[in-house]
Amino acid sequence: MSKVESADLILKLYDLRREETMRKARNWMFTFNPTSAEDIEKTMMDPEVGGYLRMVMSYWDMAATLVAHGAIDAELFSETNGEQIGVFAKIEPFLGELRTKWEMPEAFKNLEKVIYDSPNGKERVAKTREWMKSIQEQIAAAGAASA
Repeated sequence: MSKVESADLILKLYDLRREETMRKARNWMFTFNPTSAEDIEKTMMDPEVGGYLRMVMSYWDMAATLVAHGAIDAELFSETNGEQIGVFAKIEPFLGELRTKWEMPEAFKNLEKVIYDSPNGKERVAKTREWMKSIQEQIAAAGAASA
């Protein structure tokens, strides 16, 4: 696959991210901060926001699958996308338990592979998780100050 073909697919993925429902789902995902596998499972079945969670997680796993199978250049993908790391950082601590509960040992394997195979992948996940935690703390502090 050429860089031009990869770029074309990446731009198509970007267009999908701009679709109205997907944009809402991505915005919601930014506020979703699971603390357990049960949080994820319960939210997935929530009639109001479950579709958002399933949409975002499956979108990034699909995109990563294209990379894992060589349809998109991994380096180009890694350099032009970062949101997948934030999504993975939210589910990664619970991934083993979810895979066991769902009896799906390969759930999100391509997302995990693409992120971990990228330069400093595990470190990027850890830093992203810390960044998201600091944002939550800032929001909580702002809420407490205004109360």
